[in-house]
Amino acid sequence: MSRNYAGLSRERIILEALHIIAGRGLGGLSMRRLGDALEVEAMAIYHHFPLGKEQLFNAIAAYVASPAPSGTVPTEPGEEADEEADEESGEGTDGRVREEAEDTRPWDVRLTDWARAYRARLLEFSGALSLLVHRAPHTPSAEATRALMHRALSEAGLSGDDVERAADAVHSYCVGAVVHQVRHQDEEGAPGAAEAEARFDFGLRALLRGLSPHGG
Repeated sequence: MSRNYAGLSRERIILEALHIIAGRGLGGLSMRRLGDALEVEAMAIYHHFPLGKEQLFNAIAAYVASPAPSGTVPTEPGEEADEEADEESGEGTDGRVREEAEDTRPWDVRLTDWARAYRARLLEFSGALSLLVHRAPHTPSAEATRALMHRALSEAGLSGDDVERAADAVHSYCVGAVVHQVRHQDEEGAPGAAEAEARFDFGLRALLRGLSPHGG
């Protein structure tokens, strides 16, 4: 087996782990199987995840839940980011998300775009959904998402604790809708992809109208 680890990175490990999870489930992921798939010794993985499988699971949860652009590997506080992170990723090598120009679109448009992108990401990595039940990633990307929600919901007319409650409602709706779709997708009469998306958008519009004191 190759001992050349030059091409091994956190992102490559995470993506291969997600590939295994998609085919075998969480129970089918082991460091040995992951090493075989990456064509490296299992110990090479510990160079990036020295605390082992639980640290890898946390990183997978952070990756799946990340709103960052493709190619960005979010890091937990205190973890070292990959050296290959660059300006196109949206994160620096210190793991901090760079400031972006203020988004001046209407609040509900910004939240709708975020929710659709988040839903698509959860569906893409649906095999790892159960990791998000017990792991709440505290990453710069997660903080950026929370800030986006708080700004938008404040513009919608909410204030105080209602902003946090509304943010929780939007996030919970996205996760719950994906879990419901995945759980029932193989049943007879289950909606196709286009109808599932239409149902998600319908519910999201209703939720956002209900959250705004001004009715959206």
